[in-house]
Amino acid sequence: MRDATERFLCIASYEKGHDFLRQCAEMGVKPTLLTLDKLRDADWPREALEDLTTMPAGLNREQILNTVSWMARGRRFDRIIALDEFDLETAAQIREHMRIPGMGTTTAGYYRDKLAMRVSARESGFLVPEFCRVLNYDELREYMDHVPAPWLLKPRSEASALGIRKIENPDQLWSALEDLGDRQSHFILEQFVPGDIFHVDSIVSECDVLFSVVHQYGRPPLQLMHEGGVFTTRTVDRASLDWAELTGLNNGLAPSLGMVRGVTHAEYIRAHADGRYYFLEIAARVGGAFIADLVEVATGVNLWREWARLEIGHLRGEAYSLPESFERYAGSVLCLAQSAEPDTSGFDAPEIVVRMKKHHHAGLIVRSVQPERIKQLLEEYSGEFARRFLASMPPLDRLTPT
Repeated sequence: MRDATERFLCIASYEKGHDFLRQCAEMGVKPTLLTLDKLRDADWPREALEDLTTMPAGLNREQILNTVSWMARGRRFDRIIALDEFDLETAAQIREHMRIPGMGTTTAGYYRDKLAMRVSARESGFLVPEFCRVLNYDELREYMDHVPAPWLLKPRSEASALGIRKIENPDQLWSALEDLGDRQSHFILEQFVPGDIFHVDSIVSECDVLFSVVHQYGRPPLQLMHEGGVFTTRTVDRASLDWAELTGLNNGLAPSLGMVRGVTHAEYIRAHADGRYYFLEIAARVGGAFIADLVEVATGVNLWREWARLEIGHLRGEAYSLPESFERYAGSVLCLAQSAEPDTSGFDAPEIVVRMKKHHHAGLIVRSVQPERIKQLLEEYSGEFARRFLASMPPLDRLTPT
């Protein structure tokens, strides 16, 4: 007789998604976690897991597919979930191979490949910075003749600002491409647009954005990645033009790329030159850097748990409904710390609601009913964090072949 147990296989190359796993278990779904050998002893919610399986780092997609196929001989998986962005395409390939419902490889590309998402967004009428694929050299020459420098040479499938290089002139580009060799077609060239960067985090159900919240970064992630510093982000005033424009843009863009159900983390820029909003990138995942905690503090909505509820509801043929929420303003300040366990007890504002616990990191989340109070606290605390805690490390550079 067929086993009627509902099971999810969750794939994670980084430690994250604890609340997703817990929500599955609380709703009667048994999650199996497939992660890397080095994360075997990480602080996973083991009480929520039916099984934890590890694999060596560096396996290609075919090898991971073979691993999952072997695992499926002993138990039936109803859904395949990529908890981390770097596993999105692998999970899509496994779904297609096993004919399991969910996002396939073509759609996954629109939320993973920076070239694919830009082409699709532009075709749908959204503003994007001028870009060019790194493929045909005549196209690149024409692009550089018509689009003024500087430009950004971006990996098509990295997360956040990883591996991005600022290019000041054509000679610098040709040198970078020479270094990349056969890897160069996995990059795009994009106009550098100075501006203020925002992120919109959303819940999508049956192609409709049911929930979204807008935050503004303090310093651009690209600047932090290359120069170091203190990361901040804060909820945008809900009565502002930024909130209205960005939620409107995101309501159209997030599902236009093919998202049926799930969560998204999208980034947009308000250009200094013309004040217009340009789409930068979108991912089919929960935002990193404690953004899920920030959203929960500002709204009461836990994106990891809601994502699990979406998937389980679809499996069971049940309509999804949003949980109760509230409207507050929140902000986070976070930095790499010199000490392993930095002491933030010297910060004692009554608005502090979360003290982040992460090895060699210092972080706080604050909440208020007043957006200006959040802005004031972040400006004050970011300077103090830089003075008391800040450590630096070389930027991660994945431009060269590995």
